[in-house]
Amino acid sequence: MTDIGINPRVARRRDRIRRAELLLLATLMTYLIAAYLVLPALWKHYEHQKGLAGLPMVTRTSQGIPGDPMNVGLIGDMTDVVCAMHEAGWYPADPITLKSSIAIVGSVLLDRPYKDAPVSNLFYLGRREDLAFEKPVGSSADRRNHVRFWKVLDSGEEKRPVWLGAATLDRGVGISHYTGAVTHHISPDLDAERAVLAGDLETSGMVTAKYQVTGVGPTLAGRAGRNGGGDPYFTDGEIWVLRLVEACRKHEGAVEQIASPAATEFKDQVWHAVVEAIGK
Repeated sequence: MTDIGINPRVARRRDRIRRAELLLLATLMTYLIAAYLVLPALWKHYEHQKGLAGLPMVTRTSQGIPGDPMNVGLIGDMTDVVCAMHEAGWYPADPITLKSSIAIVGSVLLDRPYKDAPVSNLFYLGRREDLAFEKPVGSSADRRNHVRFWKVLDSGEEKRPVWLGAATLDRGVGISHYTGAVTHHISPDLDAERAVLAGDLETSGMVTAKYQVTGVGPTLAGRAGRNGGGDPYFTDGEIWVLRLVEACRKHEGAVEQIASPAATEFKDQVWHAVVEAIGK
């Protein structure tokens, strides 16, 4: 039944718009219920690396504030990791000393290079990072790719050590939103930084295979996603695990990509569609 005094064609158009709005609302509600209540249990998968099940997937600051989430993993002993990162063009970060602290301040203020500038400590499983690497972006240490690694398993599914890492892009120096201390602020797109690191390692011939395990879970910037400096981040919540070559012998040919469960593949497709739709 159309509204009195309204052109029937206009009334039909309004009815179609109302039905479309209701359908969109119902679809959104279904997605939210599935995304946050039902599917997360199905998305968790550790079949490729069972020893990671039950581990926390977020680092902590020295004050106990949740820090950067884990988003990358490596398979190999320490010499494999160090060699692979070197071949990929990433530099080991200097330890934090008075000298290195002065040097990084000078790099930022004077816009001069410092390829192995120190990174602040984060903590995981009660200890600070075992290794830290960086790759400069621009001419000073205020912008850089960097990653911290912790060895979490002495022997994983491949009978080799397993490392988890938190890779982020420092986009500039500023003040922590939580403590007021001077710190680097990170770019919110953690998946892009994960892709940079993985791409560098693969291109350099340091990876034989890769697969996903569940990390922090799908996270939108400004919602649950904030690091130890209060910077928002977003991620599909997966950790890309890269199986490194042994004894620094470069791998020739394509990297084997081991499939995730169907539910995870579907979640990733939905996630990336949502991120594109909201303009992240």
